[in-house]
Amino acid sequence: MVLEIKDLHVERNGQEIIKGFTATFHPGKIYTLMGPNGSGKSTLAYAIMGHPKYGIIQGTILLNGKDITHEKAHLRAKAGLFLSFQYPVEVPGLSLSSFLRTAVNNLQGKKYSVMEFHALLKEKMAILKIDPTLGKRDLNAGFSGGEKKRLEMLQLLLLKPSYALLDETDSGLDVDALKIVAQGIQEARKQKEMAIIVITHYNQFLKYLQPDEVLILVQGKIKAHGGYELAQRIEKSGFDSFINKQETVS
Repeated sequence: MVLEIKDLHVERNGQEIIKGFTATFHPGKIYTLMGPNGSGKSTLAYAIMGHPKYGIIQGTILLNGKDITHEKAHLRAKAGLFLSFQYPVEVPGLSLSSFLRTAVNNLQGKKYSVMEFHALLKEKMAILKIDPTLGKRDLNAGFSGGEKKRLEMLQLLLLKPSYALLDETDSGLDVDALKIVAQGIQEARKQKEMAIIVITHYNQFLKYLQPDEVLILVQGKIKAHGGYELAQRIEKSGFDSFINKQETVS
């Protein structure tokens, strides 16, 4: 039961961005993907999730032993993949509660009635300290950046994927919101053993998550990997020491 990525090369608009990414992600562990702007972190996440604008030139993505390299995104979601967006979109006319109930009913074995789901939604919202009245509003419409990020974590709690890719979930959050979102991530991992892959620039968020492994991505390649101490090193000295490094280091 692993998410295994082998020698992945990804392009967008004719430009190769990911240039040979190899890694294995195990359920129950928290991984962090760090790197300077333009290093390919978000591109990698979108490619793993199956975004059609990100073309896989070479390599394979194996989910629990099954090759999903060219699967449609909705089939990857059903198989246990989840992606939280760096910039969640607004969908006027679609209520948050209806969207979430439909998603949960499609991915979970149980079909929740409106009343059953309302109770479940209220319970999960409380964990993230989300105002329950937001459930009646349209999906992300008029929400603040912090509210949108908490709602992405609400989806994580409700959908219970096996492998979660969290794309800069910490961006735009103040310290209190960071703690709440990190608590939600830990709660999701407690409810179901899942691999959580956090994309971030900053160590501040990681202080609350304490990742098991940190990977440094520079110019589409892993230049270093190690434990949480690697993120602490980045906080002190930045990415400069990795940008011109030719070999991958542990």
